[in-house]
Amino acid sequence: QRRSLAPSQLAKATLEPGRLGPREKRQRSDGGPGGESSGGPRKPLAHSNSRLEGLDGDQHEAFIRSILSRPFKVPIPNYTGALGVRALGLKRAGLRKALHDPLAADALVLYEPPALSAHDLLKADKEKVPVHVVVDPVLGKVLRPHQREGVKFLWECVTGRRIPGSYGCIMADEMGLGKTLQCIALVWTLLRQSPDLKPEIDKAIVVSPSSLVRNWSSEVQKWLGGRVHPLVIDGGTKDEIDRQLVSFISQRGRRVPSPVLIISYETFRLHAAVLHRGSVGLVICDEGHRLKNADNQTYQALNAMVAQRRVLISGTPIQNDLLEYFSLVHFVNAGILGTAQEFKKRFELPILKGRDADAKEQERQAGEEKLSQLIGVVNRCLIRRTSDILSKYLPVKVEQVVCCRLSPLQKELYKRFLRQAGPLDALGDANANLSLSSITSLKKLCNHPALIHDKCVEAAEGFEGALDLFPPGYCTKAVEPQLSGKMLVLDYILAITKTTTDDKVVLVSNYTQTLDLFEKLCRSRRYSYVRLDGTMSIKKRARMVERFNEASSPEFIFMLSSKAGGCGLNLIGANRLVMFDPDWNPANDEQAMARVWRDGQRKTCYIYRLLATGTIEEKILQRQAHKKALSSCVVDEEQNVERHFSLGELRELFTLNEDTVSDTHDRFRCRRCVNGREVRPPAEGADCTSDLSQWNHCFDKKGLRDQVLKACWDAAVSFVFHQRSHETQKGVV
Repeated sequence: QRRSLAPSQLAKATLEPGRLGPREKRQRSDGGPGGESSGGPRKPLAHSNSRLEGLDGDQHEAFIRSILSRPFKVPIPNYTGALGVRALGLKRAGLRKALHDPLAADALVLYEPPALSAHDLLKADKEKVPVHVVVDPVLGKVLRPHQREGVKFLWECVTGRRIPGSYGCIMADEMGLGKTLQCIALVWTLLRQSPDLKPEIDKAIVVSPSSLVRNWSSEVQKWLGGRVHPLVIDGGTKDEIDRQLVSFISQRGRRVPSPVLIISYETFRLHAAVLHRGSVGLVICDEGHRLKNADNQTYQALNAMVAQRRVLISGTPIQNDLLEYFSLVHFVNAGILGTAQEFKKRFELPILKGRDADAKEQERQAGEEKLSQLIGVVNRCLIRRTSDILSKYLPVKVEQVVCCRLSPLQKELYKRFLRQAGPLDALGDANANLSLSSITSLKKLCNHPALIHDKCVEAAEGFEGALDLFPPGYCTKAVEPQLSGKMLVLDYILAITKTTTDDKVVLVSNYTQTLDLFEKLCRSRRYSYVRLDGTMSIKKRARMVERFNEASSPEFIFMLSSKAGGCGLNLIGANRLVMFDPDWNPANDEQAMARVWRDGQRKTCYIYRLLATGTIEEKILQRQAHKKALSSCVVDEEQNVERHFSLGELRELFTLNEDTVSDTHDRFRCRRCVNGREVRPPAEGADCTSDLSQWNHCFDKKGLRDQVLKACWDAAVSFVFHQRSHETQKGVV
């Protein structure tokens, strides 16, 4: 016989009191109700039945109420829940509330709904009343004033509030102002909230140079912790990457597992077909000046992406090339400048006509008007702040332009090349390639004669018989610093820094051959070093940078090729940086020099820009200083030199001024210097961003503030321009 009833049978038994169930039958046979059986009472069964039978209506209601009044508790010990995921709960009645408190201290409010009167509130649909959009306090409390302003600008642009119908912008802050953090704050806000109390976007893509993919990943982790889990494409086979991208792009819904994809330009271009299958809410392009050419494949692959909101980040100032303006603005906000043909007719032609040296006053005025119109349109979707903001937060930066005398060997080789190659004679011809190769040869010679030794061995044009000028038994396997003025000064800078300070040094050059010379010098002096150039994989780069920035790491020198991903690297482990050779484009030099003077730096920074006195290198600096160097004028990329230089300017490139301490200073006709001495200081308020004429001018080491450079003066220094970023801060030497 069964000892207990099924629930259905139990219910039947209670509903039909006249009917005896098996238990009652058994109890009767054992002695009637309440009678004792031979085996004793079955207490558990009797107890459970008595509970059911004895509960009246009031007791039952009270019992249920006591259960429902208990707060819900997760039945897992010490459970805290996943960050950033909304907790379970009942829907609250009444007005909707913002995700974060807009009235809290330091709250960064991006959107404030229009104020409603009590009467309007009664009539309003409570499900449609807009709410405040407030940046997550986790980020809001760490943003500096200029960054708060930047996040607000970005948000207003990508939500179409600045230019109706346009949802893109250009973040063009100078290096070191925290563009990455501002963009992370924007992405996190868009992923979590909007005035409609739902996410503005479901997914975002960050496209960056390969060397910065890891950096973006670590920045997201640093500022957001586990609140968001980005998908980082940092290597792998084609099939693996395709599989990951398919998984990312097919995600749907308000809460996707990996809402942010971080990918390099190269990988994006190769796998664009996969990403074009879906859409994303936002695309961010870091180091976006890569997109200034609308004809390249990367631009076209990104432009074809279905993404209404686009943010382009570039610490490099947009140059005076009007087509760059058009390409970049057209990428983020297509149509606000019209088509390329309309832009050319409306803006480019009148502006260029007005700038022509032979332009009439009327044409010049018309050109100025068109330029101000263009700037007016562009500035509605472009924000740019300069690094002088950083002076409040960063230690002092001492920037020094160091003119170094050529060694006797360099001088003889330089003069012989100008005499034999005859670049001046070829200028009138259509042979631009000769001009280009001549410029490259002279630039390499300024670095070290070893870089043109092969040409001397081959007796190439301009170097016939030059091999006889080298010392007897000369071998390129060993570096000989005394054969180059700049290399000699560098040798002194490194030796004195190593023995008198605990500072680390970054060495930057445009040529990998020069980095080879640096390596030889470091090995001969037994300096510990690391080298980053185009041959290094992305993962190795990220690990190398992290290790170098640790105070305990033994590396004294970080060698960097400015052409191989120097943009965006954070090298705050060092506070001295040597720019060994100048670039035609001042933006490239600025990018390289900003590697050490940036957020997180704790020590005074010293920047050394080495130039060979009286040579082509000073001419390059002068071209930078006069703001003539357009980004399209990168002569090293084998463009037509004669397109960018007048005949007179080209003639000046191919001269050597032997009777000067600084050709650049001579050209200023400086009134502050008399008889080889600075008699009046620069104007008050002058800093590193001022023109070189407003820097300190040193004809000898007495006026120098940098003790390391002062000790190097007698090596080969002929003249120094130096300036500070700002006045000394407390506790900073």
